[in-house]
Amino acid sequence: MKIIILSIYIVIMLLLIGCSPEVGTEAWCNDLSEKPKGEWTSNEAADYTRHCLFR
Repeated sequence: MKIIILSIYIVIMLLLIGCSPEVGTEAWCNDLSEKPKGEWTSNEAADYTRHCLFR
């Protein structure tokens, strides 16, 4: 039973990861600019600065 639950969890996580735009693309920049700044991680802030502000 644990194997089935773990398998379902892994499949769901892969589907969710596959739906997010690639870092640095225009869609990713737009998505992140709509997200509240307080919810950004330090990596997201650094990537946003690198890919969206200094193109």
